[in-house]
Amino acid sequence: MRLDPYRHVLALPGVRSLMVLALLARIPITAIGVTMTLHVAQDLHRGWGAAGLVGAALTVGTAIGGPLNGRFVDRKGLRPMLIVTTVCEALFWAVAPSLSYPALLVGAVVAGVFSLPVFSVVRQSLAALVPTEQRRQAYALDSMSVELSFMAGPPLAVLLMSSLSGRVTMWSIGGCLVLAGIALFVTNPPVHAPADPTQPADTAAPVRRRDWLTPRFLAVCAAASATTMVLAGTDLGIVAMLREAGKVQLIGGVLAAWGVYSLIGGFVYGALTRAVPLVALIGGLSLFTLPVGLVGDRWWLLFIALLPAGALCAPTLSASADLVSRLVPSPARGEAMGWHGSSLTVGLAIGSPLAGWAIDHGSPGWGFAAVGAVGLLITAVLLVLRRGSTPLDPTNTLAATTALDLITTPATAAVAATDTAVATAATPANATAAAVAVAPTSVAAATAAGPATATGAVTTAVAATTIAGTTQTVAMQPAAVGVPAARRSAVAVTEAATPTANPTVALPTAASPASTAPTAMPAATVAAAALPGAASPAATAPTATPAATVAAVAPAVTVAATAVDATMQTVATQPAAARGTTARSAVAEA
Repeated sequence: MRLDPYRHVLALPGVRSLMVLALLARIPITAIGVTMTLHVAQDLHRGWGAAGLVGAALTVGTAIGGPLNGRFVDRKGLRPMLIVTTVCEALFWAVAPSLSYPALLVGAVVAGVFSLPVFSVVRQSLAALVPTEQRRQAYALDSMSVELSFMAGPPLAVLLMSSLSGRVTMWSIGGCLVLAGIALFVTNPPVHAPADPTQPADTAAPVRRRDWLTPRFLAVCAAASATTMVLAGTDLGIVAMLREAGKVQLIGGVLAAWGVYSLIGGFVYGALTRAVPLVALIGGLSLFTLPVGLVGDRWWLLFIALLPAGALCAPTLSASADLVSRLVPSPARGEAMGWHGSSLTVGLAIGSPLAGWAIDHGSPGWGFAAVGAVGLLITAVLLVLRRGSTPLDPTNTLAATTALDLITTPATAAVAATDTAVATAATPANATAAAVAVAPTSVAAATAAGPATATGAVTTAVAATTIAGTTQTVAMQPAAVGVPAARRSAVAVTEAATPTANPTVALPTAASPASTAPTAMPAATVAAAALPGAASPAATAPTATPAATVAAVAPAVTVAATAVDATMQTVATQPAAARGTTARSAVAEA
C-alpha cells in the first residue's frame, strides 16, 4: 500500500492542523441527530414521529443555509460568516432545552439555516490548500475523518443522555460548537486559492453562477444525494434488522464495523494511482446494498454482507467533493460547496423515510432493497446523461473532442488540434503529438487546392501544434500560472513565423509544463511530420518550406498568436468546463 501520497498531502502547510480541527469540530455535529431525537421522545414526552419531524426541520434549514453561507464566504470572507453562525449556535443551544415542542420545531429550522458549516468550510479550505493533483488523497483523508466523527459523536451523545440529562447534553453540544467556531476564526484557514501576484487585482473576470452551475455540476450533486440516501437507508435497515432479531445490543458493534469498512475503503481509494469515476462508485455502492437484506434472520452475516458496500462509502463521498473542487473556480467555490453539502443533507432526509416506508410495508430487508434500487436508478440516469458529456471522473474535467471536429481546412485543423490538446489530460508533449497527428487531414485537403494553400496549411498546423502544446497546460492550471504560459505560447508562435537565415520552428519542450525554453526544430522536420506519407526529415529536405514562404505567412500567424494571447488570459480564469470552448473560439477567430 502506497503511503507517500498521504504523507505528501499532510506535509503541505496548514493541512495537518485543518484535519485535526475538522475531526474535533464535526463530533458535536454528528451527535445532534440522536440528541434531538431522545430529547423530544424522553424529555418532551412526544412520539418518535414528532422527534423525526424536528430532525427533518433541522435538515431543511441546513439545506437552505448551505449555499447561503457559502455565498457569504465568497463575498465577505470566512470570519464574518463564522461570527454570525457561531453566535446563532450559542443562542439556539442555550435556550433549546427550555423550548416547547412547537417553538423547538420553528427554532430547528432557523438553527439549521444559521448552523456552523464545518463540513463545507473544511472541503473548501482543502481545495485552496492542496494542489489539484493531490486533492483525491486530501478528500480521502477528509472522508475518513468524517467516518471517525460519526463513530464517536452518537455514542458520546447516548452516553451523556443516559448518564446525565438531555439538558446537559444539549448544552455540551452548543459549547463544543462555539469552541469549534472560535477555533476556525482564530486559525482562519484559506478558502480561496492564491491570486496571481503579477496581475492587478481588478483584472480577474467576475465568476457568474451560470459559469459553473452547469448540468455536470448538478449531476455531481445528484450523485452526492444518492450516496447519502443509500447510507441513511442502510443505517435504518441495520437498526430494524437487529431489533427484529432481538439483538439490539449489537447495533453499535455492527455500525462500528460498517464505519471501519468505510475507513479502509477510503484509505485504499486515496492510495490508488488512478481515480475511479464517481458514477461507478455510486453504482457499486447501490448494487452491493441490495443483497444485504437477504441476510434475514442470520443477523451475524451482516458483518460480512456490509463489507463491499461499506468499503465504497468514503470513496464515493470523497470523489464527489473532489469533482466539485475541480469543476468550480475558486471565487465561487464556497457557494458550490454549500450546494454540495445541501445535496448530501437532502439525501439523508430522503433515505431514512424511504427505507422506513419499505420496512413498514415489508420487512427490514426491503429497506436495503429500496434505497439500493433508487440508487441504481439514479446511476442509470447519470450513465445516460454521461453519453453526451464528459465522464464523471475526478481526473478528467474538460470537454472531449469527437471525430466530427476534424474538419479539413487549415484554420479548423488548428481548432481541432487545440481541442485535442485541451481534452487530453496528459503532458504538453502528448498534447503536441495530438496536434501534429490531426494536421495531415487539413494539409492533404489543402494540397489539392494549390501549393499556396498547402503551404498555409503546414504553417497553420505548426501554429496549432505550438498553441495546443500550451493550451492543455493553461486549461489545467490556475490563473497565476496559466496566463504566463499562454503568453509564452503566443511568443513561441510569433517566433516560429519569423524568417531567419536557417528557418526553424519553435515547438514547446516536453521537459516541463512551466518550461519557457522552446526547442528548435528545422522547418523541414515539421513539414515532414505534418505532411502525410513523409518517411523522415531527410527525405523531405529538398521540398522544405523556404524562409521566404515562412515570411509571407508570418503576419497571419502573428495575428493568430496575438488573438490567442488575448483570449488565453480569459481561459486561465474560467472554470474548466468552459475553457475548451474558449480555446476553440480563440484559434478559430485567429
